[in-house]
Amino acid sequence: MKVALPCEFVMVGVPVSQQSSSRRRRRWSEEVGGESERAWMSPQPFGGEVMVVITYFFDASLLEHDRMVDVDNVPKPILDGMKGVVYSDDRQVTDLLCRRRNLSLRRSPPPGYLQELRDALDRGAPFVHVLVTESPNPEVSF
Repeated sequence: MKVALPCEFVMVGVPVSQQSSSRRRRRWSEEVGGESERAWMSPQPFGGEVMVVITYFFDASLLEHDRMVDVDNVPKPILDGMKGVVYSDDRQVTDLLCRRRNLSLRRSPPPGYLQELRDALDRGAPFVHVLVTESPNPEVSF
């Protein structure tokens, strides 16, 4: 059976940082694994190279500045959670885009976006949107 991408899902809440305790990181990665398994719905991981896009949506008016999750600490626990589910090993990740967006500055996504993403935006509470697609052209480009 050929496994096809994309895989897309939403994690409700604030992401757990790579800098968090190993227990919190492990629990978050397990939650990501469970959610990615529901979204993937395939008995086997994708075998090729992948691109991962992670977007952390937050409400700046509800967060204290010192509680803001650094965008560079978000990906690793999420990537680890998808390992063995969506892809076999995180070495398959050739492209990674991680971004943080303020919900108060949001616009509605165009038609065709995941309904779960639309619902999360409507709730206005923090969440993480994860999209895994096949890696773009592997040629060296700038």
